[in-house]
Parts: sequence; structure tokens; C-alpha cells
Amino acid sequence: MAKSIKMATPWHTLTALSLALVLAVALTIAAGSVSAQSLYKYRGENGEWIYSDRPPDDGDADEVRALQTGSTKGTVDVAVADAGQNVRFIATNRYHVPIQLQLRFSRISGLARPKSDDDLTWILPPSSDTVLLSLAKQASSTAAKAEYEYEYIAGDPRAAHRPGSPYRVPFAIAANFPITQAYPDVVTHKTVDSYHAVDIAMPVGTDIFAARDGIVFDVSSDNFEGGLDPTRDGPSANIVQILHDDGTYALYAHLNWNSIRVKPGDRVARGEYIADSGNTGFSSGPHLHFAVLRNAGLKTESVPIRFEGANSSTVVPATGSVLTAY
Repeated sequence: MAKSIKMATPWHTLTALSLALVLAVALTIAAGSVSAQSLYKYRGENGEWIYSDRPPDDGDADEVRALQTGSTKGTVDVAVADAGQNVRFIATNRYHVPIQLQLRFSRISGLARPKSDDDLTWILPPSSDTVLLSLAKQASSTAAKAEYEYEYIAGDPRAAHRPGSPYRVPFAIAANFPITQAYPDVVTHKTVDSYHAVDIAMPVGTDIFAARDGIVFDVSSDNFEGGLDPTRDGPSANIVQILHDDGTYALYAHLNWNSIRVKPGDRVARGEYIADSGNTGFSSGPHLHFAVLRNAGLKTESVPIRFEGANSSTVVPATGSVLTAY
């Protein structure tokens, strides 16, 4: 679910004005775009109204609504600015979470080269502007030019997973739902960032609660579609990501359309209501995808988690078991 992003600049002649970059989009760290999704309304076999992102089998829907979607999220930009005898490279982090960023130059003209292209990595504080480096202009007739690319990822690679207690089961106390996938079963959890994720089957609209205290830093709240094509449907999952005090962060995914009640920058407490479960994104049926992630050095990895059971016991999630909230 969480991915690093690589951005490249065109070949620029540096001027006295900062050159802002136009960034692409990705699932978890991205600037949202606006698109339309279709909502189909039709009668079921028993005459009940059905609202779905998929048309009925006969294709005869009573109503088709166009839903405008797209969330504005934080960004990470790298811009250049003329500073007289030097050119500065400035990173702007508009997320409520530390960001690890790596910068690489492919071509430089009229500027002194960095001492080491292999070590141009920084940790950007949340909501910050950081001067990454300053390159001196060379005394020549060659105009100062630079072509570079950068990639960034949420989290500080120095973070270590140290929860003070087992995670609260992320649904209502006394409720119970089956786990349909958990480590070491990796039917769809085949990447490092999902190995230790837990899928919990539950009806659409089930209340979801924060499993641990933290700061919300990423939200997608208005997607409606879901399906079995990971490339097409994966980016349409509604999610909440919450940064924990130890630098790890939780991912709550496949949430219901327009149900999320938190926003980036909110501080949430363990057990606080955050959204409803759903069936959005790459999903074969209604469920909650829950994972705890960390930055493992410009790559995202999931970590093993334990839930709180009866009488403060510890529950190891297992495929096929029933999870109860206490």
C-alpha cells in the first residue's frame, strides 16, 4: 500500500526565480487528482434498492450517478533558487510526518558538483522547508544548469517498533469478526509492505476505531469503486494513515465511501472512532486491511503486530481465527 515516489526534473537553466516541480501522483504519498466514478442504483432480487460501483448483470440500472472524487493531500517538492554565487536546492515537506528524501543528479553544468552523489539523503521534519545543499556557480561562460531526480517516503528510518501495549482491536468492544488473511499466509500480501498486514472480514459500515494513539497524516476519503484489478482498483482504496510516537504508522484501508471523520494533522486517541469499513480499492469483499508500517530506508515494510485479548492477554492474528475486541 505504501510506496516511495521518484520525481525527475527537466533540464533547467537556473534563474533568480525558484523553479517549482510538477509532481506525479501515487497511492499513499501523493497529491490527489479529481476524477469521476459511477454509482449504479437498481433493484435486487427481493425488490430492495442496491447501490453499487458495478452495474447489474443485465446492465439495466434505474439510475447512474457520476460521483466526483479526489482528495487534496500533502506534497513533497524540491525547488531550486538562485542565491547569488550559489544555487540552493530546497525541499518543502507538507506532510505531518517526517519524510526521507534522496536526491540524485544526472547532469550538472556551470555548477560545482556535490561531494558525493551517493549520500544525498535527508530526513525532512514534518511541515517544513529545508535547504538541502548549496552548489557554487563556476567562473565560466556556461549557464548554470542541473538535471536531477528525487524519491521520498514517509517515516524516519531510525524509527523502531515499540508499542507500549498490544494494539486495540480496531472495531467495537465485544464485537467479533473473522481474520481472512494474516502472516504467514500471503495470498495477496506478497510484498514487504503487506507481509504482516491483517485482513478482517466485516460488513460495509462497521465502525472502525484507532488501534493506537497517533497523528493522522494521510487520508483518502471519497473513492467509491472496488474490484479485483490491482492496477486499476488499488489506487481507489479509501485509507487513513496514523503516525505513532515511535515513528511507525498504521494503515487502515478499504474504508467506506465518504465515512472518514479525521483529517491530516488530527491527534487521535486509542479507541477513537475514525471511519467506517468498506469495500473500496483492490478488494474481493468487504473487509478492513490493517497494517503497521515503518520506513526501512527508502522502502516501506510491515512489522508483526499483536492485539489485546481478554484479561489483557496478547493475541497473535492468524488466518481463520475470530478476532474479538476487548
